[in-house]
Amino acid sequence: MARTTPPAKHPAVWVAVSVLLLIGVAGTLWVPIYARATPKLGGFPFFYWYQLIWVPVVAILSWVSYLLLRAKPAPSVGSETGNGGGQRNDSPERRSRMP
Repeated sequence: MARTTPPAKHPAVWVAVSVLLLIGVAGTLWVPIYARATPKLGGFPFFYWYQLIWVPVVAILSWVSYLLLRAKPAPSVGSETGNGGGQRNDSPERRSRMP
């Protein structure tokens, strides 16, 4: 069975994904933003809770990037449901190959 490559994504999608991922990288690696001890939140200095808040933020940014890039499965030829419900395919070609 031959596999077809998924259609290429629009360049705007790639730009959006790049920007989303760059936000996560820049926000955590640009040290002058968070290299300070104040303000404190719950006894933790700023640089600790700033880094910890990026964990769910980067997870959400990565998930959105995945959603933008994932390929949607192509519908099966010959049936709207993909013939995955256990239905028998009684096409003329198949019947001629059956014993």
